[in-house]
Amino acid sequence: MVLLAPATTLVVRGGTGYCFFVLLAVALFAGFSKPFRLKVSLLVTAYPWYTVGMLCFMVYLPLQQAIDGYYLPREFDGLSRLALSLPIFLLLVNVPIRNLKALGWGCALGAIGAGAWAVDTNLHTTINDLNRLGNDYTNPIPYGNTALLLGFLSVMTIRWDDYPNALLKRLGIALKLLGLAGGVYASYLSGTRGGWLAIPLFLALCSLNFGWIRQRRHWLAASIVAVLAISALLASPLGRERVMATRSDIVHLSEGSAAYSSIGARLQLWRASIHLFEAHPLTGVGKGHLEASLRDMANQGEAPAYIVNQRAHSEFFSTISELGAVGVVCLALVYFGPLVYFVRHRKSSHRDVSTAAYCGIAVSGSVIIFGLSIDVFTVVMSTALIALLWAVLLAVITHDARPPQGKKGRASIG
Repeated sequence: MVLLAPATTLVVRGGTGYCFFVLLAVALFAGFSKPFRLKVSLLVTAYPWYTVGMLCFMVYLPLQQAIDGYYLPREFDGLSRLALSLPIFLLLVNVPIRNLKALGWGCALGAIGAGAWAVDTNLHTTINDLNRLGNDYTNPIPYGNTALLLGFLSVMTIRWDDYPNALLKRLGIALKLLGLAGGVYASYLSGTRGGWLAIPLFLALCSLNFGWIRQRRHWLAASIVAVLAISALLASPLGRERVMATRSDIVHLSEGSAAYSSIGARLQLWRASIHLFEAHPLTGVGKGHLEASLRDMANQGEAPAYIVNQRAHSEFFSTISELGAVGVVCLALVYFGPLVYFVRHRKSSHRDVSTAAYCGIAVSGSVIIFGLSIDVFTVVMSTALIALLWAVLLAVITHDARPPQGKKGRASIG
């Protein structure tokens, strides 16, 4: 399941969800099985911030609905995956690291699948600014963002792979590099400009993970590579289209044009979200009530009609408008709850642990960056994948907190 969840997320509808709930069922069975008890105390003693981050929305949302006197159970769906990942984490803590490292191959297969879909789509369809890459259950923005994340996790996990001989090592590295290429290509065809902002972070984390940046000349070389990569992206046909679209949007804004533009619509949404927050600063207008509130603003002439939407196209602005200041605190806990432990273990002497920590920073950092221009946790598939990635990677770094064992015990952990 750890392998299949990221491998199927972009190629099989519901694939990640099936894997998630199989793991949850196994975890619940283990929790009630006498020979195999889950150590719930670990959540409180070792990972309190992670635990609070995963639970906070599922505590706040029912409370908000009770206070405001409405009931929308569908609003619990995506965010419930965060809370449900806690039993999965407790289960995976008992799994040897060598088995958890299948996650890296899952990311590689998922990115290769996305790249293959991108190649096939590009051969049979004209990809341009108006017709971008996605699939029948994912729109281009989360599709491209997820593919990009899987591609970089594919190459970052090369560091924790072990091979019996040099031939298999070269083959394994080639496959994971192919995953990187597939993920980047799928992201490119999706045209997700906001997702591309995470590329510098991914490149920096790759360099730190592999220890490439230890001298000034290494920093210079890495900077040159990053500049060349970004230049190549912007010089490509689709890259130029997206840049020109951005320029056109900015020109319309500077001229005060009322015509629709992608950036202009986002800015109008964010402005309206701030207005709603000012009117309901503590708890917001209510989870699931943003569209109705925007429609009221449009009817009163306080906002253009074209921005009426279920979401604000930004995790932060959707949160402040729907959930208020309390929601912002919850969102910060989700962002930084797991991140605290990944940052803490990034310099571990255990290769597997430090690699998992850098991968965890990549996941948390990308969630924050992607959330600047899209509502990440609205997509249930994305939320389930992110929650599972956090659970697996934290289970790997828990190795540092395990009590010393004999040689046989250490060997079993990998």
